[in-house]
Amino acid sequence: MKNVLVISTSLRNGSNSELLANKFADGARASGNNVEIISLKDKRISFCIGCLACQTAKQCVLKDDANEIVKKMQKADVLVFATPIYYYEMSGQMKTLLDRANPLFASDYSFREIYLLATCADESKSALDGAINGLGGWIECFEGTSLKGVIYGTGTNDPNEASKNQDILNEAYNMGKMI
Repeated sequence: MKNVLVISTSLRNGSNSELLANKFADGARASGNNVEIISLKDKRISFCIGCLACQTAKQCVLKDDANEIVKKMQKADVLVFATPIYYYEMSGQMKTLLDRANPLFASDYSFREIYLLATCADESKSALDGAINGLGGWIECFEGTSLKGVIYGTGTNDPNEASKNQDILNEAYNMGKMI
């Protein structure tokens, strides 16, 4: 049994990436894992100010919702990021959270497996390359971790549009179940 933290980074109601996050979580739960879903929709997360105080203090000096999320990230065995793709890149709120997770770099983190669930209007899988590369750069900073899977939710633009694509929903569920 693993502790799985799913972070849904979309701010839109009826988000396609959040639908994938929920299906992934359902699959992970079906395999007996402990799963928590955090939505950034109602969170206040400030930009990193680059002071690097977190490297010695082991926590960020900024006081907002990112600190609690980062603590949960540290204790999770599996991290799952669900994001819409904006201009061929992860959402700004996801990138901001990754920057604010800098205290993890010098910590004793538990996560080893990382997954990306992404949706975009573009039909091409290459539309996710920027997000995969961006997350990959973050992953490179954490020894022993790797990107274990990506869900390519292409061709999903309108709210809840992914709910009409049973194949992508099944793929997210099954990927979660394989943890």
